[in-house]
Formats: sequence, structure tokens, C-alpha cells
Amino acid sequence: MKIGLVQFSPIWENKAASIQKIDFMINSINEKIDLLIFPELTLTGFTMNTNKFAEEIDGEGMKYFIALSKRLKANIFFGIIEKSENVFYNSLIHLDRNGLINACYRKIHPFTHTKEDKFYSAGDEIVITKIEQTKIGLSICYDLRFPELFRLYAKQQAEIMVNIANWPIDRIEHWKTLLKARAIENQCFMLGVNRTGNDPYFQYNGFSAIIDPLGNIIHMAENEEKIIISELDLNKINETRNNFQFLKDIKLI
Repeated sequence: MKIGLVQFSPIWENKAASIQKIDFMINSINEKIDLLIFPELTLTGFTMNTNKFAEEIDGEGMKYFIALSKRLKANIFFGIIEKSENVFYNSLIHLDRNGLINACYRKIHPFTHTKEDKFYSAGDEIVITKIEQTKIGLSICYDLRFPELFRLYAKQQAEIMVNIANWPIDRIEHWKTLLKARAIENQCFMLGVNRTGNDPYFQYNGFSAIIDPLGNIIHMAENEEKIIISELDLNKINETRNNFQFLKDIKLI
């Protein structure tokens, strides 16, 4: 599976400008990508202005990414402020290569330290999506600190786990350590896509990463706005799980 992690700095609360930046970056791709992954709240940054920027199915961001998936013939994971009736969620949407919604994950753990929980409702369902036969567990930013979520994914044989984030510089060592831990614990590929740049409150330096089922860093990019492209050897998952049957030895869940 060929993946692309889009590490960039969204333009604060400006969807049109963020789209323009993404389009410029996408033009550099000259190979077929199976899955393209963007950071949390892709077009707005980590805003609490939910009422102004939330979207339903016909929103500006949704329309853009649907068209992009069709144009590239690629699966796309992106972050959005989802409006459902009068409730707002920090959500990760999976569009298939035909622009159809394949899955929607609502962030289970809003970041109380920044009062995200006052503006976004918490999701209450784990979500495993599929690309062909490959199972992928979904998560957003602060979720990474809660290993039980990823354990539940592993118990259902998820082979790849994805975390999209706005994870600031101040705690970036936590980000790097937790990504490796989740990969090692669950013997999966861990894909972390973080943003760069600044918003009115935080600074970000990326460190988007691809980590294999043994915890080896395949790619990690500091600070640079770029698309990290890599071919995942999915055979490594079964190979690791067959050689070291840690998941079968779990007793407490």
C-alpha cells in the first residue's frame, strides 16, 4: 500500500487559503497513491470556533476533498468540524477513491486542557475502516495518550493505526514516544500526521511519522511542509504477529 502523509501548516480559520496551499502541494505528486492522510482539523487549524466553521455533507471542505479523491483516485483521510444536528464533533473522515464516505470517526477524547470538551462533543465509538482487505483503526491527537483505544483496535486485528493531530512543540517528545509505543504494543504500522507552523496559541513542528510493527521509524519529518510518500510492506504485520504472539497473550481485555 502506497501512502502519503501531508504535513503542512493550515491557514488559521481560512478554508479557502488552506485548500489553495494543499492544491499546490498535491501538484508535486507524480506517482499513484493509495491513501493520502491530512492533519487534524485540516482546513481550519485547532479552532474552538465550531459554530462558524462546522460542516455537514455539503460543506466547502467536504466538497473539496470529495473532488480531490475522485481526481487522484485515492483514499483520503482528513479532519473536519462535523455538525450533526446541533452537535459538533472533531472528526476524521475516510473517503474512498470514488469520493464516497467510507467511515467517520469522532474524537473520543477531547483535549480538556484547552477546553476542547466545551466546544466539541466526545465520540463514543471506535472505528475500524478498510482499504481493500486492510483494517485501519482511526484516532485523533489526544486519543494517542489512551492505550486502551488502540488495544481495542488490535483485538479486532487492525493492521494499521492512524492518528491525525495538531500536536504542539512543547510536548513533541510525548508524540514521538507514544507513536512508537502504540506500534510496538499492537504490532501494527502506526501512521502519525501532525501539522507545522503556528496558530494564535501554539507552535508546531510536525514530526509526522511512519513506524513499523516492531517500532522502527521508517520516516519522520521535522518541521518541513512536505508529503511523505512510502510503500508499506503489509507482510511485516503478519510476520511480526506470528513471530511474537504478544497479542494472543493479553489477559485483561
